[in-house]
Amino acid sequence: MRQFMDITKALGDQTRVRILLMLRDGELCLCQVIEVLNLAPSTISKHVDLLRRAGLIEMRKEGRWHYYRLSDDRASAVVRDALRWVFDALKDEETVTSDAARLCCVREADLKELAECYNRN
Repeated sequence: MRQFMDITKALGDQTRVRILLMLRDGELCLCQVIEVLNLAPSTISKHVDLLRRAGLIEMRKEGRWHYYRLSDDRASAVVRDALRWVFDALKDEETVTSDAARLCCVREADLKELAECYNRN
């Protein structure tokens, strides 16, 4: 029951759902997520923390970089079902399409340059 409640809480916010949808095409650095959503780093960090606690995403650290990806096939059935439901339900949503277009450019950007923008703010 606890995991179900954590998942429903995580899915109860548009920003967190957008993050999940951005991750469906592969791993992203936190700075890339920040760039697409144009929110403060601390705000994005809080959102990804909730997604991680719900088991929907995983994180790895490489040097100073934090990378996020969707939970893999080893995740519980409720996590896999929740992710499938989100992807199916929102595949044609305009915001999702817009984020995907923006993400395409952001994936090609240099991570150091992206991160420098947030260190100056």
